[in-house]
Amino acid sequence: MSERVYIFDTTLRDGEQPPGISLNVREKLEIAEQLARLEVDVIEAGFPITSPGDFEAVKTVAQKVRGPVITALARAVDQDIDRAWEAIREAERPRIHTFIATSDIHIERKLKKTRDEVLRMTEAAVRRAKGHCPDVEFSPEDATRSDFDYLCKVVEVAIESGATVINIPDTVGYALPDEFGKLIRDLKNAVKGLNEVILSVHCHNDLGLAVANSLEAVVNGANQVECTVNGLGERAGNAALEEIVMILDTRYRSLGRVTGIKTEEITRTSRLVSYLTGYPVQFNKAIVGANAFAHSSGIHTDGMLKDKTTYEIMNPQRVGLAQCRLILGKTSGRHVFRRHLEDLGYTLNDEEFERTFARFKTLADKKPQVTDEDLEAIIADEIYVGEEAYRLENFTVSCGTGITPQATVRLSKNGEVFEETATGDGPVDAAFKAVDKTIGLKTNLLSFSIGAVTGEKEALGEANLQLEIGERRVSGRGVSTDIIEASLRAYLNALNKVVSDR
Repeated sequence: MSERVYIFDTTLRDGEQPPGISLNVREKLEIAEQLARLEVDVIEAGFPITSPGDFEAVKTVAQKVRGPVITALARAVDQDIDRAWEAIREAERPRIHTFIATSDIHIERKLKKTRDEVLRMTEAAVRRAKGHCPDVEFSPEDATRSDFDYLCKVVEVAIESGATVINIPDTVGYALPDEFGKLIRDLKNAVKGLNEVILSVHCHNDLGLAVANSLEAVVNGANQVECTVNGLGERAGNAALEEIVMILDTRYRSLGRVTGIKTEEITRTSRLVSYLTGYPVQFNKAIVGANAFAHSSGIHTDGMLKDKTTYEIMNPQRVGLAQCRLILGKTSGRHVFRRHLEDLGYTLNDEEFERTFARFKTLADKKPQVTDEDLEAIIADEIYVGEEAYRLENFTVSCGTGITPQATVRLSKNGEVFEETATGDGPVDAAFKAVDKTIGLKTNLLSFSIGAVTGEKEALGEANLQLEIGERRVSGRGVSTDIIEASLRAYLNALNKVVSDR
């Protein structure tokens, strides 16, 4: 058995499915370029048949990102497969990923097919994909609830039809680790040709077992793991890339398996995905959470002072969590600023650079030193905000004990300026209501949170929220040293997604 475990990242496909996440082309490309710097083996860039926007995003990633395999998802139907190929055909290393359900509950109640029909659809889909592309992945959806003998038959048909990768998904996160490990082991023993292709797994986290199931599969012979940054994904999410990678890295002596991941890029990748999706990382999240390498207990801190290995099983630098470099101040010029952005991996056009530089200078007037985290937050807020139908010009608020909070907000759209005033339960509520009066959309605020990007008193505040507008959920984020401004930026970020689409 080879030591190598391939990392298949599906952040841009499965990771985009939670409510409120809707990445535009620029955002998907930026994440894909960072995943390439992370050196993942495969990027699943999207599901091209679902919308023209997703098709364009997948096509752009395929055209511009080099290094990883670029794959697109397709149901086992001709139009899906053809559309997927059209999107990825310019990739340096293209792959078509097709799937069909194989559990009786899915076959009968969702597909309304018979087992024989699904077998024929599997063969036809893989052969059609193979006609476009030599690298074809096949997934039997809901494999863990499928009849074992029938699952073996479907997988064998897929391999005979030309599949180069077989992916076994625990689609609803139902399996226990020993059950899933046994399934992988039994499939390898029972299916002809399975040892000649890449055997992949895709585990969901409904019972909190996605990482455990994926590792058990690796121990039993799987050599590709499908995962997402920060564990994003439908419902409770997917196996977290950073956890899979660092378990294999930290416990190599026990597991004997390695990845090709550049682990020093893990933290930056996590932050970028969090910024652009609007989904914060929980403080106690393994590997990338704010508290992952923090120690406060007296016993722990005493041990850490004597020898870090007493309570630290990983070196923070190993995941790119070096102490923030305090690098720039208000006297820093354009040349130094541009060079530092390039060192961080950002390439901005002249207009984007000037906007980012202006935000940096404003921030540098308010805090003595600007960190890399500050810069990443500004870039995510200023550059990857999507199309801004409405832009915040200025605002004022008045509030205090015994005073009804009031806000006046001025917005611009296509050169026209709008200003409205409203009252509310607090200054943020009043500001949001003033925006609602201007734009005329009925919104329901589902969630709202404010945090600090860094720890000092002068830190940028980061606002994250989710809105329900009609039947659609959208997320928004904004940053500023003023938390009211950060909140307004987040609110407009979410509203503009709906306004622009309309």
